[in-house]
Amino acid sequence: MTFISLQFLVFFMVVSLWFFRLKNQKGRIWLLLIASCYFYMTFIPQYILILGGTIVVDYIAGMLIEQSEGRLRKFWLIMSLVANIGVLAVFKYYNFFIDNIHTGFQFFGKPISLPVLKMALPIGLSFHTFQAMSYTIEVYRGNQKSERNFVVYALYVMFYPQLVAGPIERPQNVLPQLKEFRPYNWDNVKEGLARMLWGFFKKVVIADRLAIATERTFTFTHDSSSLALFIGAVFYSFQIYCDFSGYSDIALGAAKVMNIRLMENFNQPYLSKGISEFWSRWHISLSSWFRDFVYIPLGGNRKGPWRRRLNIMIVFLLSGLWHGANWTFVVWGVLHGLLVALFAFGAKKNTGANSGIINAAKVAGSFLLVTMLWIFFRSPNIVAGWTYIKKTCSFIGGSNYVVLNRVEVAFSVLLIIIMLLRERLLKTHLIASNGKFYFYTAMMVIICYYFGVFKENQFIYFQF
Repeated sequence: MTFISLQFLVFFMVVSLWFFRLKNQKGRIWLLLIASCYFYMTFIPQYILILGGTIVVDYIAGMLIEQSEGRLRKFWLIMSLVANIGVLAVFKYYNFFIDNIHTGFQFFGKPISLPVLKMALPIGLSFHTFQAMSYTIEVYRGNQKSERNFVVYALYVMFYPQLVAGPIERPQNVLPQLKEFRPYNWDNVKEGLARMLWGFFKKVVIADRLAIATERTFTFTHDSSSLALFIGAVFYSFQIYCDFSGYSDIALGAAKVMNIRLMENFNQPYLSKGISEFWSRWHISLSSWFRDFVYIPLGGNRKGPWRRRLNIMIVFLLSGLWHGANWTFVVWGVLHGLLVALFAFGAKKNTGANSGIINAAKVAGSFLLVTMLWIFFRSPNIVAGWTYIKKTCSFIGGSNYVVLNRVEVAFSVLLIIIMLLRERLLKTHLIASNGKFYFYTAMMVIICYYFGVFKENQFIYFQF
């Protein structure tokens, strides 16, 4: 069940209406947990057992960590982390590891055959694994009391709006909200629904429309001109943004309807004036997770500039691997790490406000760098990604400079401009007037219906 399916719309309406009919928080928690289990099982039902197993392990580990002292306390934390990372390693990285062993032995002329796992990756595994680990780490650090109510803790991990693609939440934010009874609030409902509609617009009208163009340029790279490839790369930058941030808008909106506030995951990332700033605006929940649980424990910037460089590279290497078991993601992460390290140590302290031209140049430069690196993220392998970049920069023309329809390209550009202006000028989703809200809702439904691309395209980040 995806957010853009009719099945989800029915599911959301039934769960939300039932949620507010219940007059006690215990009933609401049970409702949301059962609904979340059903939501997850609509993908691959048996994988609920894997998720349930890790929930039980971390629930028990949280209590054992809180009750223990010294080395025993650290032991229970390590056991919890090993269990979570172990599940992630088996399902996501085992075949990648085996494939590289096969390649290595073949290179030296001694081919071997090791067993590979023939199973699908549990949807959203990286997201709820990191969310579960944040709980036990925060309990270990003393920043969070262990949750004694198993149903509440299970719902913290499984809350359906953000279960499969985040944001990766912290227990301090979500657990108290799950325990507090909050009455029906029409303003929150309006704000949540308006945000969901905006997310639907970004996904079906922009992202899935751009996907048609990017699929052509990335498939027919050798037959496309440099201009066509450049357009395809730029379109992919906005496709992945509208796809992922669109999901986050729907997730935050659905939670807001039920008076639950989730953390913001995006803040106009393509207006960043540098790569470091980009990562403070893009996938904020993951960036802050790596900062708090990897970068700072490694020493952060406290152990000198060269150690700081190393810490940055470790974080971005892990970030690349988090996104997928493919060398393209590793290269994408490492190149981002190199850019962050170079810009961090090469930039001089700003002593005054830059001119509008300089700021615009910084934004444009950062966007182009990010766009070029997205090519590796999108490509099936490193060779294909490098070929795409080389041909884009070779300025080769041709009669088919747009394997894309020119009218469709112009319309897509117009949609991107509208989206950027809307997010730049209107940062709130609350529509105070009921009349304006009903008009906005009707208008967005009509726009999505007539201009949306409905091919049941999965959200890109579901694969992670």
